[in-house]
Amino acid sequence: MNTAPTQTSALSKRKRVAILISGRGSNMAALIAATMDSDYPVIISKVISSKADVSGLEIARSNGIEAITIERSAFDSTSDYEAALIEELALDEPAYICLAGYMRLLTEKFVNRFNGRILNIHPSLLPSFKGLDTHHRAIESGVRLHGCSVHFVTATLDDGPIIAQASVPVLPNDDEEDLAARVLVAEHQLYPKVLGLLASDAIRLSGMRVVFSDTFPVTNSKNCLSSIA
Repeated sequence: MNTAPTQTSALSKRKRVAILISGRGSNMAALIAATMDSDYPVIISKVISSKADVSGLEIARSNGIEAITIERSAFDSTSDYEAALIEELALDEPAYICLAGYMRLLTEKFVNRFNGRILNIHPSLLPSFKGLDTHHRAIESGVRLHGCSVHFVTATLDDGPIIAQASVPVLPNDDEEDLAARVLVAEHQLYPKVLGLLASDAIRLSGMRVVFSDTFPVTNSKNCLSSIA
């Protein structure tokens, strides 16, 4: 039996997503892995890196995904750089843009162009520990819970409406590497879940408020949606 039309129809219903990276792209790889499930409502259409020759580009290409580099240093201004990003993204018209270790702060003009369509995952329980060195700062502060957050992106660093968070314990003998590894496992589970729910219309942004459908699966830390905004 020829199932090609059915497969084509299923693929056409998936929402296109572009991913911006700056390095190894481990969260990108987790998102790509999620798309291997035929029921997952997303297809990764393109990966764009802000740095050349990073391993994330090869991971994307090895999975048949177009992967290119657009470096800030190639442009005279941030405005020109972001114009090139927008031009490249417009070729695919992605429903959503996922930042996965993307190490540049996007301007208000860029964010407004894709309002409610840009996601980021940050390795802390926001609003705590915005910025870098989150695991070191968590240990130094003496918190007993740490984790990660998926949020809609604004022009302010690690700001924007929080969609979901996953927590992990900070153990007495943890060093930065121990804690980072534990949080990374949670990131790889949380980000695909949130993107899948967003693409299936279980989540949407209304103004600066995250709105959940009546059928949204409020769950627990066992499956990494431990705190819902």
